[in-house]
Amino acid sequence: MSEHANAARRVAELRAEIERHDRLYYTEAAPVISDREYDLLLRELETLEQRYPDLATPDSPTRRVGSSLAAEGPALFEQVPHAVPMMSISNSYDPGEVRDFDARVRRLLDHSGEIEYVVELKIDGVAVSLRYEDGRLAYGLTRGDGVRGEVITPNLMTLKDIPVRLPAKLAPAGSVIEMRGEIYMETAEFNKLNEALVEEERFANPRNLTAGTIKQKDSRMTASRPLRMFCYGLGACTLEAPPTHVEFLDWARDLGFRVNPERILAGSVDEVLEAINKWETARLELPYQTDGLVIKVNRRNWWPVLGTTSKSPRFMTAYKFSAEQAETTLEDISCQVGRLGTITPVAHLTPVFVAGST
Repeated sequence: MSEHANAARRVAELRAEIERHDRLYYTEAAPVISDREYDLLLRELETLEQRYPDLATPDSPTRRVGSSLAAEGPALFEQVPHAVPMMSISNSYDPGEVRDFDARVRRLLDHSGEIEYVVELKIDGVAVSLRYEDGRLAYGLTRGDGVRGEVITPNLMTLKDIPVRLPAKLAPAGSVIEMRGEIYMETAEFNKLNEALVEEERFANPRNLTAGTIKQKDSRMTASRPLRMFCYGLGACTLEAPPTHVEFLDWARDLGFRVNPERILAGSVDEVLEAINKWETARLELPYQTDGLVIKVNRRNWWPVLGTTSKSPRFMTAYKFSAEQAETTLEDISCQVGRLGTITPVAHLTPVFVAGST
């Protein structure tokens, strides 16, 4: 066997091994090797790809470190239509509105029995859509206006929560799968990054920093920041999707996506309200920011029956938490004089930590 053939075989072995460890670490939270051992595998692959450039591919694990070069496929920030629109979610603000949502669902389905709902945390991040063709990541889009999104594939490829290839047995040749998810940054990581910036460059909250990071022109900047993603939904799909949303989330995990384990299958609207009561306070202990809950009818075959309004699907609603408040101290009031002599009073307040930000 030639030296090139040996290198090609070793490259394939390394990619499979690295992807397996990525899945164990990021999806299953069950790593079996040390960070040093992982880095040695990645370094060997990188060396082989540099020695044999024809063996380097856009979906190689080495591309996750970021590059200033655009990936193959649609250009960075080109606008591409969503095959299935990314609609907004209608909001509920009190238990009565959640009961109204349940009543509408019953009426539209002409169903008098209890209905199962899946209650998920609404992560305060940035929504994206990932299109896989033949099991490979073709491109990733921002939500945009819901009809068209911007191509940010090179940046999304730096996130290890996002697989670049799906298992062949679950995503065979000829298949198209569009997965939707939320990109976010954990509160502690946000605070660490923000504190390193000069005051005038600091971000107000993790969502703003996340939004700026995923649209960097140089994906090496994206790679340097600790972004995460939870998968929560499905766009276009040529395969038969699981019959319930709970089963879909398990299927997404089997495909290699990270799904939030903090979900509740509620057997009635009363159980939905119990989940709301739980998370009103429990959310403050989470390592990331969330601004509410998403309540979805579990049975997916009812979704087409329920249909959509012009803006949002009728099979789900978002319950928005009441705004977190805190009391602080007015330390001083100073006056600033503008160029035209206008005097503006400025309040100096004791810093206070609210909703994950100072």
